[in-house]
Amino acid sequence: MEANFISSDGKTTRVNIPEQVFGKEYNEALVHQLIVAYMANARSGTRAQKSRSQVQKSTHKLWKQKGTGRARSGTGSNPIRKGGGRIFPNLPSENFTQKINKKMYRKGISVILSRIYSEDKLCVFDKFALTNSKTKDFVAMLESVNLNNDLLIITEDIDDNLYLSTRNIPTITITDKLHAAPVGLLKHKKVLISLQAVDKFEELLA
Repeated sequence: MEANFISSDGKTTRVNIPEQVFGKEYNEALVHQLIVAYMANARSGTRAQKSRSQVQKSTHKLWKQKGTGRARSGTGSNPIRKGGGRIFPNLPSENFTQKINKKMYRKGISVILSRIYSEDKLCVFDKFALTNSKTKDFVAMLESVNLNNDLLIITEDIDDNLYLSTRNIPTITITDKLHAAPVGLLKHKKVLISLQAVDKFEELLA
């Protein structure tokens, strides 16, 4: 199978890519599970609620036990009262992680890459021959090969000029081949992958 290829001199041709990586059948359930697990693992336990012992309430009994005609009641920190403590409070140590097996993760990434290819969102490049770190020059280079600014760029190694020239563009994300996240793969309109990264994907995912 072939994909669009941008050479270092800006010419667009076609290049062979491995069908074992970019030719998988779409599996919606697997992709959904992968995305949910990835987003859950990115969460941090920042929620904190007070238990009954942590609420600053008087320990004095609200009213006497008998003679009022009302139900018995203890302190104001009782969880059933407004302003009382929580019975099972959320704690900062709360763990949201979900486990995904390596085989499932690799197949899920391959399925996502295959979906990107089938929707004509994939483009392979040789390398960006950037002589400086100016954003204006990088945007002009993208326009010369008919690409917009909504890109995920996956490279073998992140070049300093490439990083500096794109860091002020919020719709462009740069990552290396080992940190290509499933959410990032799906949210961009185009995915640019270097030839070296394609070879690495074939080694890891095929």
